[in-house]
Amino acid sequence: MDKSRSNKRFANSAYPPAVDRLISALSRLPGIGPRSAERLAFHMLKSDKAEVLALAGAIADLKKAVRHCSVCFNLTEQDPCPICANPRREHDRILVVEQPKDLIALETTGMYQGVYHVLMGRISPLDGVGPEDLTIAALLARVDREPAGGEAKVREVILGLNPTLEGDGTALFLAEKLRARKVQVTRLARGLPTGWQLEYANKAVLADAIQGRQSMS
Repeated sequence: MDKSRSNKRFANSAYPPAVDRLISALSRLPGIGPRSAERLAFHMLKSDKAEVLALAGAIADLKKAVRHCSVCFNLTEQDPCPICANPRREHDRILVVEQPKDLIALETTGMYQGVYHVLMGRISPLDGVGPEDLTIAALLARVDREPAGGEAKVREVILGLNPTLEGDGTALFLAEKLRARKVQVTRLARGLPTGWQLEYANKAVLADAIQGRQSMS
């Protein structure tokens, strides 16, 4: 059923306006249809007031506090993020991923001690996404930057993009740009099945992919 038509039906219902607005707002969320939105709204109505207000507060805090790190573009509440700000990390090694959730999946392995860079997507001409729509320029600027004040010069960039057609295309584009900068370029080992997503791989598979990374020269 078309969501706009369903929302109009709720707007003309006998529900109080506040309930209508909540159902309409919830039904716009991914994977939430009008019926699911209605069930969620009534669940909130029956729930303890403090519990619902805590949920509302968490949503408000999400938009107020969470931002992208100005260095690696990971999600964070402080800038730079805790990983970029950690002096014990290997700042001469950058692991490039598509989305923050990929970073989280790799970080849970405990096998990687370098830093990251989140592209915020992948090159996909069919979807109208080009290199300029990603954080590629910021990545290249990190590689080009001359170290100062004890900073480490980037010596290795690990391409941890998802093994899909678009991910491989993006990796090849990055490898070409990075080779011109005389930096070592590697990629995660292909223990990851083609078409798989990093966020769904288990820790053992991701750990093997990090340890067995391969040169792209």
